Amino acid sequence: MIIGCPREVKNNEFRVALTPAGALELAKRGHTVRVEADAGTPSGFSDEQYAETGATIVETAAEAWDADLVVKVKEPQPSEFGFIDTQILFCYLHLAAEPEVTRALLDTSVTAYAYENVTGTRGFPLLAPMSEVAGRLATQVGAYHLMGPLGGSGILMGGVPGTAPAKVAIIGGGVAGESAARMAAGLGAEVRLLDVNLDRLREISAQYGTAVQTLASNELTIAETVADADLVIGSVLIPGAAAPKLVTSEMVSTMRDGSVLVDIAIDQGGCFEGSHPTTHDDPTFEVDGKIYYCVANMPGAVPRTSTVALTNATLPFLMQLADGNPDEHLTAGLNVRDGRIVHETVARHYGS
Repeated sequence: MIIGCPREVKNNEFRVALTPAGALELAKRGHTVRVEADAGTPSGFSDEQYAETGATIVETAAEAWDADLVVKVKEPQPSEFGFIDTQILFCYLHLAAEPEVTRALLDTSVTAYAYENVTGTRGFPLLAPMSEVAGRLATQVGAYHLMGPLGGSGILMGGVPGTAPAKVAIIGGGVAGESAARMAAGLGAEVRLLDVNLDRLREISAQYGTAVQTLASNELTIAETVADADLVIGSVLIPGAAAPKLVTSEMVSTMRDGSVLVDIAIDQGGCFEGSHPTTHDDPTFEVDGKIYYCVANMPGAVPRTSTVALTNATLPFLMQLADGNPDEHLTAGLNVRDGRIVHETVARHYGS
């Protein structure tokens, strides 16, 4: 099979879908791998490294897309819509939050698998590594934007002796939420994590003890916790569906000026009422003195780490697609085929 790996074109998306190590594994199985020139450069992988694995370096995106199977990181951008035809496409899609992409796919005969819907024995294995990255980054960028010169309230996450630490509220106790909590607690912040799953809260409480306070999530508890927080991190996920708006603008209005909100769920539409997607070029916006950070491809900021972590997770499934034998976990990620939405949750979102 011919496998194409184009260079990512989304704003400041520095990841690449395939490392040289991944290209080598595919080539060893007899597949032809085409990598667009400089696709791996922002992640620290040269064209020469890919060529040494047996991959073919092609000069244009059109050549990389001219393949039986195209592997990407992010959803196709408008400049790429014209390349979509009858391929198998394997990438993050988040179609519930991407109506334009959805229409573009439905106008073709593409077979599109979404990383975020592929299942595993526990959870969603292709979301997990990027959720870990995004969760840790959320605390990092939140701490950064709390600094006074950035418009923040001027509070240090862990404080110093004689001063109070920052108060961090994390909505959602999945992989991203736990990763954010780990980082925030490690910096010495006062951390509260909310989730509707009591068993999950027990797991987190048992692991982190008093370093992370766990609370059952409901509207009143969210409102009270948000009002008292310096940093709110939203990490709610409903696979295939738009994220629920759990933090309302009214709740945010009760926060102190200079407080920061980081919406990890923005890929799925965001879980804050006031959220809208931003980019690494222009990552924040202010509403009534509160700072929102809603970058839709957060892990792209640390491409070396993210690319290696992502390929580690995707490669076994990519091999299944290339070999023509997808299992039930990979099949769960099928979103679009022959002009139809075939994923139940995504179809429900679009009323089909």
